[in-house]
Amino acid sequence: MKDDDGTRALFHALDRLPGPRHLEHPDGFDHARARLRAAGLRAAGLRDRLSHDFGRPCRLDEGFQDASFSFSLDIPAEATGAGVPLGVRLSDYGDLAVVITSAPGGHDDLDDAVRDGALSETDRDRITVALADLGYRLVAPRLLHRPYDGVTWLTDEDHATWWTRFFDHL
Repeated sequence: MKDDDGTRALFHALDRLPGPRHLEHPDGFDHARARLRAAGLRAAGLRDRLSHDFGRPCRLDEGFQDASFSFSLDIPAEATGAGVPLGVRLSDYGDLAVVITSAPGGHDDLDDAVRDGALSETDRDRITVALADLGYRLVAPRLLHRPYDGVTWLTDEDHATWWTRFFDHL
């Protein structure tokens, strides 16, 4: 729970960063740098690392409009130990990352996904090590699905969550 408290405090700190009213990214967000880290065009990035670690090409989706994330990686089902496709979303805030198993919100955290058979322990380790090595901070979905109680106009939205704030279309 102490880690949960630290993550919630981080959410609130990131939420207060100066930025445009549209909430897609904070002031100073370096999209080109974020793309290099995600794609690995010149140096080993997340897509290259996961493609290597999983032994199959991982697809990088980008160019999301009106969203608080810019990149999403898809790991094909045939590359995973559980035979389930996996996804990794990268927020435009604080180098946050979340792993998606089958559907957003389907599992509270990666340990829960392993217990349910949606993720193998080996695959969990591959993803968490790659994210940590590249400086991303992995966030548990259970924390993202809590009601949004930040400082932006999203507080006026009935169903806004921290997922909405940092990993969704706005």
